[in-house]
Amino acid sequence: MSGTYVGMPSFPKAAHDAVGNETLRGNLRHATHTIRAKRAKAVAEVSDWAQLREAGRQIKDHTLRHLDTYLLQVEAAVTAAGGTVHWAADADEANRIVADLVRATGETEVVKVKSMATQEIGLNEALEAEGIHAYETDLAELIVQLGKDRPSHILVPAIHRNRGEIRDIFAAEMSEWGRPAPENLSDTPAELAEAARLHLREKFLRAKVGVSGANFVVAETGTMVVVESEGNGRMCLTLPETLISVVGIEKIVPTWRDLEVFLQTLPRSSTAERMNPYTSMWTGTTDGDGPRDFHLVLLDNGRTDTLADEVGRQALRCIRCSACLNVCPVYERAGGHAYGSVYPGPIGAILSPQLRGTESEIDASLPYASSLCGACYEVCPVAIDIPEVLVHLRERVAQGGPVVRDGNRAVLRPAKGHAAERAAMRAARWAFTYPAALRAGQRLASGTRRFHPRTLPGPGRAWSASRDLPPVPAEPFRDWWRRTQGDAGTATAAASRENER
Repeated sequence: MSGTYVGMPSFPKAAHDAVGNETLRGNLRHATHTIRAKRAKAVAEVSDWAQLREAGRQIKDHTLRHLDTYLLQVEAAVTAAGGTVHWAADADEANRIVADLVRATGETEVVKVKSMATQEIGLNEALEAEGIHAYETDLAELIVQLGKDRPSHILVPAIHRNRGEIRDIFAAEMSEWGRPAPENLSDTPAELAEAARLHLREKFLRAKVGVSGANFVVAETGTMVVVESEGNGRMCLTLPETLISVVGIEKIVPTWRDLEVFLQTLPRSSTAERMNPYTSMWTGTTDGDGPRDFHLVLLDNGRTDTLADEVGRQALRCIRCSACLNVCPVYERAGGHAYGSVYPGPIGAILSPQLRGTESEIDASLPYASSLCGACYEVCPVAIDIPEVLVHLRERVAQGGPVVRDGNRAVLRPAKGHAAERAAMRAARWAFTYPAALRAGQRLASGTRRFHPRTLPGPGRAWSASRDLPPVPAEPFRDWWRRTQGDAGTATAAASRENER
């Protein structure tokens, strides 16, 4: 993954700072509650939603199991249709490929369709270093770019901004990037949208190179699919002479029939629409229609390593709908920037540590950025069990390091650090293995309860600073049982255990 967010603090520190920003919390609360309510209404209209959700899960799992086959099928189909396929193992290679392709055209500007993959690899920054200006054309991405900001939401990157802030950004920054904002610009949505439309129109008509991602790639024909709501994507995909698409290898679906499922679940889960206003599809190049040159950059960047993890690989099912962000109580209060990744919220908490590894402070903290309430799993249109993966990744952080391959198995590689957590888990395992030791420890804890501190010492302070330590009972449960139930109670419990066997 790109180093765009290197140097950011861990999630607890970033979230602590974010929750004190009342404007941010107000913006997030209003936006997420509005989106989630609309989504719930749109999903309720579909009588077979559960079946569609299960179909999406099965299609994605099947594709991931046979990804090697489908990748080769995509390459053959795109090439046969007049396109060129490039393979990028990581962000650096992908950025180098795109920069070389743009330079080969002699151009120094590109227009971009909203793309999580290009954000992931830090493409805009890489092109800027090569003297190439990349212009975002999605309204929310334009706001983020003009404001010298970072996206904070998968679907609505500028969700942390209100209308007044957007107006101020347009008025102050648009003139440096092209056509200035109109004088006396108000903060009404219609005027803001019109200002953006006028600003972008000259870029659409001038640009010779377009850059996009893709929501899906249909393997049987090599067709790219982009869904959007504004029409800017359609302009970027049809007007330039050269089109370069950077696509994660997990975006493949085998057939057009499979695509049908996701064209029903994605819009309802993301924008709460029955279908997207603009669904653009292109297959290679066509004489007299669209770009003359098409290049597909298939991006790995940690996805193959994620695929090796039997539990964690389900994160690769993600279709980037953002439904999990809009129901997450942690995201609503902390905001997207606290996650230190272009993938914020619950999906980012499981995807980023797998793509980037858990060695850095911020990535090691992301699996803990959750209350494990399970709301994210309930709304996921491809049934990613995010809480399960979070717990799995917490185990990875506590026990060692990244997943590595051992033959056909994915195993945790031992690493230094987190010694206290590992020691505590080993102590608990030993105590539960020896009942006599457990009883002795329980009695000792009960006998010394008056001396117990109200907060934990050392690193434990971070946990007890916002939680009450549970009180130790005056006597262990087993002692209470013997005292109140006597031999009859013990015999009854023993008989019950025997019947269960």
